[in-house]
Formats: sequence, structure tokens, C-alpha cells
Amino acid sequence: MTIRPSLDVAVIGNGNLSALIDRSGAIVWMCWPRVDGDPVFCALIDGEAPQDGYFSIVFDGDGKVEAEQSYLRNTAVVKTNLRAENGAAFSITDFTPRFLRFDRMFNPPTIVRIIEPVSGLCRIRVRMRPRMGGGASRPTPVTGSNHLRYAADGGSLRLSTDAPVSYIASEGAFVLSRPMTLILHPDEPMLDSIPRVGREFRDKTVEYWQGWARHLNVPFEWQEAVIRAAITLQLCSFEQTGAIVAALTTSVPEAPREQRNWDYRYCWIRDAYFTVLALNRVGASLTMERFIEYVTNVITMEGEANLKPVYGVLPEEPLEERIVPDLAGYRGFGPVRIGNDAVNQIQHDVYGSVILAASQMFFDERLPKKGDQALFAMLEPLGMRALSVALTTDAGIWEYREKPSIHTYSTAMCWVACDRLSRIATKLGLQDRAQQWRKSADGLRETIIERAWNADLKAFTGILDSDHIDASALLLAELGLVKADDPKFISTVEVIGRALGRNGYLFRYAAPDDFGAPSTAFTICTFWYVEALAAIGRCEEARGLFEKILARRNHVGLLSEDIDPATGELWGNFPQTYSLVGIILCAWRLSRNWEEAR
Repeated sequence: MTIRPSLDVAVIGNGNLSALIDRSGAIVWMCWPRVDGDPVFCALIDGEAPQDGYFSIVFDGDGKVEAEQSYLRNTAVVKTNLRAENGAAFSITDFTPRFLRFDRMFNPPTIVRIIEPVSGLCRIRVRMRPRMGGGASRPTPVTGSNHLRYAADGGSLRLSTDAPVSYIASEGAFVLSRPMTLILHPDEPMLDSIPRVGREFRDKTVEYWQGWARHLNVPFEWQEAVIRAAITLQLCSFEQTGAIVAALTTSVPEAPREQRNWDYRYCWIRDAYFTVLALNRVGASLTMERFIEYVTNVITMEGEANLKPVYGVLPEEPLEERIVPDLAGYRGFGPVRIGNDAVNQIQHDVYGSVILAASQMFFDERLPKKGDQALFAMLEPLGMRALSVALTTDAGIWEYREKPSIHTYSTAMCWVACDRLSRIATKLGLQDRAQQWRKSADGLRETIIERAWNADLKAFTGILDSDHIDASALLLAELGLVKADDPKFISTVEVIGRALGRNGYLFRYAAPDDFGAPSTAFTICTFWYVEALAAIGRCEEARGLFEKILARRNHVGLLSEDIDPATGELWGNFPQTYSLVGIILCAWRLSRNWEEAR
């Protein structure tokens, strides 16, 4: 079998470890021992036909094999069914354990693979081919009685199994005469029956996810899409610290041959806010509470009001960007990057993003611990900083590396910081502070409206005092800076749709940037356009466009960052939290309510 990298992959994870599994059942991406770690399985980003960096279970021989893959309903457990031409068939069930144990969440850095014969005589091969050290090392397995050990400088892992380990070590073919369990875990002995552990972990993990999904608030329409998006967003939360990563991969390019290849396995404060917003919409508020804890640690660590736009899942860890020479890139489109230089950028919207996320702590009555004056006192310096930098240049929401400007979205988020602080102060009965923040917010709003509006274009632009059309202006009504029925906003939506729309998908912007003119549509921007169309009353058009984007999800209902508007092919890092957020928010805005559907 030859691995052909594609984004037709399913995701498993447990808030600690994650992996991507292609349609044939091969694990083609997994970082160890956590989401931002060493890519032990890296075939996804190592050329068109990688020879290693994966973990596959295949039929022996070169005959045609049919594959079907799906999630067990309302879980993060994936089942792949493989059927040979002669009718022989077997299944692979993949998951990472997640369930309550001893009154705490049990989510170890472990992957369980259960292989079961379905029909006929199945002669299979197991190919376990990890890479270590950023792809530089190909460890040779050391065989034990019921395990194989893989080690290189910097780490080791163990595959415990009740399958014949000599066949796995040699990649020899053998008959699958009974169910077999393979457990990939830290390099320490497994002191229990391997098949019993596999079955117990599977049953408890299925029970956990189905229970979690049962308590979600879902719209009447598009429930399956919303549940899948919510579960996958939860997999992008690093539970130990509360960080929420933007995606689980690095260097899947936004488009072929453009070198827009970035490492998204970190916590952008802006992206995380959108994820918190979407999960709150479906009732998963615990993620918000943990994210606020993460942000509190960040603020305390920085010791002042200056915040970076992105942090590691452990906030103190450095994110210096470097190119990995030993990996060829997704389908050969390198480079492969580890780290992200965005950590060194100035992005003023971060202050509004933190305050927006934290504001829910003051107004959401479901929460056991509400926001108080101590939290407000921690947020006020961020508002002061936002007010002081609102009308100065930054890299903007799209992280331009060479074009600092006064970006409308950044200034709007600085206004958001002031506006929400005023509302919070009112809630807390701090009238003097509420009035002061309201005065600051109102003054800033007047300036933004005046300088962002281009009378010739009849649109709010992406940069103050410019003619730059930018999809982020679609968020101005959602943020509350303008009303959705404001003629200026309605005109902005229409102008952006004409200027940035390509075959029903929306670009971030059309002007060339540091890497030339973009060639793929940014999926969240299309979702923003859907929401904006609905907000200005064009609901049927919005529904049609929403259905079109949903049709671009892969075979298990997931989206990446970008879509080729000509072919509909997915590009960019995967799964993209922004895109999954768009599914949830648009579904809630557009769905008929339960009473209307009776």
C-alpha cells in the first residue's frame, strides 16, 4: 500500500494527544507526547508518497481494497472497514482514551487500535514506521515478549499488543484469526491484559463522548454537523493548561506552491475566543472556564498589559520559528515549519479577544464561579493598553509580516475592550468606571466609523483611511460596533461579496500580500459572509451558501482552513478551529427553531 497524503482524514484525540487517520486506516499524523510535540507519525507532510512516518494495517498483496470510514455516533472514536476483492474484510477501531477515573479525567498519551476480522480469511500486514527528532531519525524496534520499543534521542514509546510481535517487527504477513489489540503508549510496562484494557478503554471512551454530546444544546437543523464540529473543537483544547490550539497540524499549505505554510499547534488568543464562543453556544462552558485560567496565567506571567497574539500550550515555552530539513512537506510543497514567528508580531486585537472571552464569566449564570471585581481589576489594564494602541499600526488579523497598518478589525477589537469593560463595570455596580469606559468606547467608535468608511467604495475598509477591501469588516455588526440594519454595513456586505467572492467562496482579501495574491478562499470568511447575509435579511441566500460549504466537508464532516474555489479541494492546516466554529455559529443563526419545525 502506498500512502497518498490528503485531508480526507479523521481525527482522534483526548485533550492531550491527537492523531489523524486516513481513509485506509493509516495513522499519518501524530505528535508525541502531546499536540505540539515531535511528529512521530509525519507522513502527511513528507512528500507525495512517503515511505515511513505512518502506522498502517493493510491486506497483504496489491489487490483492490474498498475502505469505509466513519465515527461511532457522537464520539471521537473512528472505525475503518476494509474489504478485499475476494470478500475478506476486517475493521480497525481507533481512539485515544478519555473518561472519568478516580474522580478525575483519564486522558493519557495513548492510542488504542482494535483489529477485528469481519468475513473471509484476512491476511494482513502491520507497518509501524515512526520517525523521531523532527523526521531525522528512523528508530529500529526492540522486541519484547508482548511489546515493541521505539527509541531515539529525546524520547521513546512502546507498542503493547496481543498480536504476534515478530510479525509486526518484520512487517511480515499473518492471518487475522481473532480480534487483536495494539496500544501505543509511553515506554513503560503494561501490567494488565492487553485485550481487556483495549475493550474497557473503548467502552468507557464511547460512553464518555456520548454522554458529553447528550448535554449539548443543538439547533433543530444540521445537528449532526454541529455535534461533530463541537467534539472536534474539544479535541483542540489542551486540557492540562486550558490552551486551545488553532489546528492540530503544521505546514499544510494554504495553497500549492505558495509557501504559506505555518505551524498552527499553538494558542492564538483570537482564535481561542471564537472557539470559546462556539462551544458556549452549544453549552460546553467548561472549556471557557479553563481558557480563562490559561489567560490568567498568561497575564500573570507577562507581568504587564502587553500581550502576544500567540502562546504555546505551556505559555512559557518559546515558539521561535524554524524550518525542518528532513520533511518534504504536504505533497512535496514545503517548507515544513516548527514554531511560529507570529509570536513576535504586534496584534492589537488580542486585548479585545481576552476581554470578550472573560466577559462571559460575568454574565453567564450557568457558571459555578462568576466574574468578580478581582477579575475586573485584572482586565482593566488590558483595556488601558487597548485604548492607547487602538489607532497605531499592527500586523492585523491576517498577520502581515511586512505591511504594518492601522487595521480596522484591530481598532474595532480595541473598542470592544472598552465597551465590554463598561458593561462589566455596570454589572458589578462600579458606576464611575462604567461611565469612564463608556466615554472612551464612544469616542473611539466615532473615530473608527469615520476613518474606516470609504464613501467612494461605499464600504468599511480593512485599513483606516484606505480602499483595502477585507472580509474582517463583516464582523463589525457582530461585534456591536455598528448595527446590522445600518445602511453602511449593508452596503459593506454587498461590496465585500462582489469583490472577494469566488464561485460562492470568500477570500480574506484580493490584494497581493507578502507572498503574492492569494489563490484559495479562507473558509471562516465564507462563514462570516453567511452570517452577515442572514443579519441583513438575505436568509435564503445565506442558507444556500451554508449548505454549499457543508458539502465541502470531508467524508467524516471536518474542514481545513482553506478551499480551492475552482475545485472545492481542502487546503491548509487541519482540522481548523475557525472553520468548525463557523459551522456551529451559522447553524444556530440559520436553523428553524424547534417550534417552527413541528
